[in-house]
Amino acid sequence: MAGFFDRLKTGMSRTRGEIGDRIRTLVQGRQWSDDLYDELEQILYEADLGIESVNEILSLLREAVRQQKPRDGQEVMELLRTVMVSMLKGSRDVFRLPDEPPGVWLLVGVNGTGKTTTAGKLAAWMVQNEHGVILGAADTFRAAASQQLIAWGQRAGVDVVHQGEGADPAAVAFDTVRAARSRHLDLAIIDTAGRLHNKAHLMQELGKLVRVVGRECPGSPHQVWLVIDATTGQNGLEQARVFLDAILVTGIILTKLDGTAKGGVAFAIHRTFNLPIALVGVGESLDDLMEFDADQYVRAILGMPSRAE
Repeated sequence: MAGFFDRLKTGMSRTRGEIGDRIRTLVQGRQWSDDLYDELEQILYEADLGIESVNEILSLLREAVRQQKPRDGQEVMELLRTVMVSMLKGSRDVFRLPDEPPGVWLLVGVNGTGKTTTAGKLAAWMVQNEHGVILGAADTFRAAASQQLIAWGQRAGVDVVHQGEGADPAAVAFDTVRAARSRHLDLAIIDTAGRLHNKAHLMQELGKLVRVVGRECPGSPHQVWLVIDATTGQNGLEQARVFLDAILVTGIILTKLDGTAKGGVAFAIHRTFNLPIALVGVGESLDDLMEFDADQYVRAILGMPSRAE
């Protein structure tokens, strides 16, 4: 876990500067008092935690301070960490596969969030854990999407099922699942379109895809990951809502945490969708996708040592 924390801490340096460094400056060498709550509120709000999350954090922190009567700012920081961790929920059994293979995972989300890159990273991770994997390029509406996934498949060492641009996404998904079954593979990971002609068309295509893979592999899809770009902040949440109308999402993958000073958006995501954050991306390397750990995430934000330190 120390390796995870080091990479997370490095990737989230901009967020830490926006939140942790400013809070430490606020509390350092000072006895905590009620007049500091307004300044803390502003810091948290500017890091894109969302107004409802900020209000809840401050409410819980006030109660914790009242009960435990911290002596100094450092003790307040520890109370704040505990409060923030309590508000986040990670996903258990992130990589759980069905007893009867193959597992079928779908990646959904707006174009540009990093779905295709994430699909390649997920494939690499599962291969490293000795699972047989195949990728499906079902985003047939975006130019060069298939080629991008093929390149990631080569890096991950897995085959990619694909057709020409404009092909039926459900047909690609069907072929992917069938190939996984015929080759006795453990997992089919399917990349989907993020922008079609309109919302109704998007929902229709995703619904069709889900029905097709469900017929070919009963009980699937076993996981549906909604991929959200951390750099888009609150705007990204609004864009992502359409997918919850179209499909039953099981978890969130938050990408590009290394590219934003507003990585606190994880709080707003969790509150908005009431879904676990399963994975986070902090770079472009094949191994820069990591399981979400709420405590280590908050420690990285606040600039506090890892649990292992």
